[in-house]
Amino acid sequence: MATNPMQRKARNSFLLGMLVMLLISGLIIALLFIQLMNKTKKEQEQLKASVNAYVLNQDVSSGQVITKDMLTIQVVNRNLVPSNATSDISNIEKYALQDKEGNDIYTKYDNNSSAKLYIKKDGREYEVQKEGETDNYFIAKNNNKEYLELNSVPLVAKVTMKKNTLITTELLSKSDNLVQDDVRKQEYNMLVLPMDLQTGDYIDVRIMLPSGQDYIVVAKKEVEIPKVNGVNTEDTIWINLSEDEILHMSCAIIEAYQLKGAKIYATKYTEAGMQEAATPTYPINGSTSALLQNNPNILEKAMNELKARYSNTNASELRENYINSAISNQGDQAQTNLETNMQESITNSKNSRKEYLDSLAGVVD
Repeated sequence: MATNPMQRKARNSFLLGMLVMLLISGLIIALLFIQLMNKTKKEQEQLKASVNAYVLNQDVSSGQVITKDMLTIQVVNRNLVPSNATSDISNIEKYALQDKEGNDIYTKYDNNSSAKLYIKKDGREYEVQKEGETDNYFIAKNNNKEYLELNSVPLVAKVTMKKNTLITTELLSKSDNLVQDDVRKQEYNMLVLPMDLQTGDYIDVRIMLPSGQDYIVVAKKEVEIPKVNGVNTEDTIWINLSEDEILHMSCAIIEAYQLKGAKIYATKYTEAGMQEAATPTYPINGSTSALLQNNPNILEKAMNELKARYSNTNASELRENYINSAISNQGDQAQTNLETNMQESITNSKNSRKEYLDSLAGVVD
């Protein structure tokens, strides 16, 4: 059938339009395919360049126990990850805080943003506490202490870290709190404390004389602040001390009381997990030294360290030239100062004890 020129022209235009559309569609498909291939290639390259690494999902303080719930695994660029980054779950699980039954110990924060450890046993949640005298972990169950036998040594943070910090081996350390037989929890209420001191902080106790001489009495002690009616006490702390450290503290307190203008105070470690303990420098008096040398409760290792510390002439010279002379200069006033300050400390201790017992009994003034 013959077609007129107009029909033929319309048909040719339609075919030409279809051809152009097919060509454009082909080009678009080709471009999309190339982009898809490039994207796939790039993803494969990124995958090859990526590794799994653990990061913190919350802020952590220096010296705080690390539990598994604090960590989240993320995929990060291999080039941005140190070679000592912790990415293997076995590295965490090996030291994960668990009891012998395999129950995980995890971290929660109270209203004061203080980290506390918890465990679920028999369908119930219990707060995990650490006994000050022994450093053993326990839970309060049926008004009794049920001690937890852990399957590993806890990991602690060496430094304070913020959320999303990449975990490396240098940032963690194994807890090495080995408690000796002569360690006891001691209570002190006469120390000048840092304004921001919290439970879990580490301190040195120092004595400063009116002459400006400043000595370290005991070093790097973890602080526990008692609570009365749920509120931290203002002037009382608990610290664990060995027998020789207890006697050093007693000597320093007595002499701080005798010397008008002397101060016995605490200084806080900024990064307790990383910083080594300072070396005590306070030279005790002769009577305390004699007591130390004849004290059967002091362990042999500590006794050897004390003998080495006081065997040099520098310690005796410091003692004689600065501390003894300062006390002598006080004359009879030294004894008056001692009696007044000691009585004040005893009164404060009694009042704090009463407030503490009243809080346990639910008595509110």
